[in-house]
Amino acid sequence: MDIEASAALATGAKVLVIDDSNTIRRSAEIFLRQGGHEVVLAEDGFDALAKVNDHAPQLIFCDILMPRLDGYQTCAIIKRNPRFAHVPVIMLSSKDGLFDKARGRMVGSEEYLTKPFTKEQLLRAVEQFSSQAA
Repeated sequence: MDIEASAALATGAKVLVIDDSNTIRRSAEIFLRQGGHEVVLAEDGFDALAKVNDHAPQLIFCDILMPRLDGYQTCAIIKRNPRFAHVPVIMLSSKDGLFDKARGRMVGSEEYLTKPFTKEQLLRAVEQFSSQAA
């Protein structure tokens, strides 16, 4: 079983989940690991910027409403770095507003998921966007 688990991790994507809610981070981590992906967690934008640099994720899920550095600012900073500009960013928010989605696109995000998300939504997004970063 360990060999199978290792093989699943080898084929899975490296995903960074940025959210100030421990519950959301842990839920996303469980769902993504069940899907065979490697998961890196960050609790805010500043934490995320260090981890993007250290771990070079293939896909990023980023909460919008966070203290200190919000999701829009975090996404914009990541997208301005030529080394990470190609990495897809999917915004996470409990609001499902047109303005929020448009603002997310303006700072470079590829997609927008409304919380609470399902395991299927999360894994579908990884499948859809992780191939872009390869």
